[in-house]
Amino acid sequence: MIKQVLTICAAAAVSVSAMAQGGITDEMMAQIRQGWQGTPDELALQNAISANDINKLSVKQGIEATYDYYFSDEVKSKGISDQQSSGRCWLFSGMNVLRAKMIEKYNLGPFEFSQNYIFFYDQLEKANLFLQGIIDTRDLPMDDRKVEWLFRHAIGDGGQFTGVSDLITKYGLVPSNVMPETYSSNHTSGMSRLLNLKLKEFGLELREMTGSKKELPAMLEQRKVEMLAFVYRFLVLNLGEPPMEFTWTMYDAEGKPVSTKTYTPKSFYDEYVGVDLKNNYVMLMNDPTREFYKVYEIEYDRHQYDGKNWLYINLPIEEIEAMAIASIKDGTMMYFSCDVGKFLDRKNGVLDVNYYDYGSLMGTTFGMDKRERILTGSSGSSHAMTLMAVDLDENGNARKWKVENSWGMTGHKGHLVMTDEWFEEYMFRLVVEKKYVPENILKLLDTAPIMLPPWDPMFAEEL
Repeated sequence: MIKQVLTICAAAAVSVSAMAQGGITDEMMAQIRQGWQGTPDELALQNAISANDINKLSVKQGIEATYDYYFSDEVKSKGISDQQSSGRCWLFSGMNVLRAKMIEKYNLGPFEFSQNYIFFYDQLEKANLFLQGIIDTRDLPMDDRKVEWLFRHAIGDGGQFTGVSDLITKYGLVPSNVMPETYSSNHTSGMSRLLNLKLKEFGLELREMTGSKKELPAMLEQRKVEMLAFVYRFLVLNLGEPPMEFTWTMYDAEGKPVSTKTYTPKSFYDEYVGVDLKNNYVMLMNDPTREFYKVYEIEYDRHQYDGKNWLYINLPIEEIEAMAIASIKDGTMMYFSCDVGKFLDRKNGVLDVNYYDYGSLMGTTFGMDKRERILTGSSGSSHAMTLMAVDLDENGNARKWKVENSWGMTGHKGHLVMTDEWFEEYMFRLVVEKKYVPENILKLLDTAPIMLPPWDPMFAEEL
């Protein structure tokens, strides 16, 4: 026994010694402190950096004067939308694509679909997706990776394009004045926090329900319906109740009434949009950490239980750019998502990898490429916007791009302009109509997709 104790103590001593070897010793600290010499130049930098915004100090002198807002090819739009303090950029981006088509076709003035209407059903469908996911995984332990993921992501206001296509196909559309925004739709955090809490409580209840093998499935289904009835009431209190039928007057660009009719949300969608959202679009990704010319699918990355997972073709950036140019030249906007916070001048609406010189300010370099940034979690898709313009040089190559944003009249009159170099480094997802996709790329959709787990870091919801 004594020998065993001594052996354990000796092993512990070795372990502690090993840990100590990896820690910061006095000798190491003496060397580390040599990183700061306190020279006059360093003191001047310290005074400047510690008292100012790093971005303002890093702006390259004179670079603002180099920007112009001319674009050789541009899809026209009217009116800038504003998601306010919500994570609904995916919804605004997708609906802005559709409204541009409607404005052009019917010669309308500024017009918006009701984001609040679709958001209501988005939240109801996501609640069902979570509750049914909990039922489907009842036999797995609580610390199973999928069960943990479900409880950590019970519901949220972020999303992606398949949410737009599935929800609109199922529930139709209404104009913004038919179901206007509310405080909770524009400021989703309070509503989302309470709904998350209640859904997780419901999830635990579903996992703990007991009954005979024959009766339990029906019991779970009935209880889920009761839970969703609570969710419906909760959403009505926060967002208002979606209309089943409404009367709407169309006005042309001069403000003259054109027609007044009564619609259901589905009949309104069929008359004024009428495209096959589920089958007319292809999702493209530029992810250099994974093999190109392959199709990938993300489990549970959808907005409804009976909807489509996010499925995309991974392609080199040059091929994606060619399709984007073809779409813009033909007058069609696109759903576009990127890492918007990188090298952004929010005031002027500029995205340029050369705009800020952080390296000179800090006396170093920041040398990771796109692949390395993705692998280390340093970059990923964070925001969806609507790609609407490109400026081409004499050889047909892109110099810069423009997106319609959903942050109100920020940036350049509600838009952001990005250099082509920024586009290549920080663009991740683009949704294009099939007619702009080469046949050899479309054929890739006939291959079996590679399934990725829902917790893959590349597929966080866009906000």
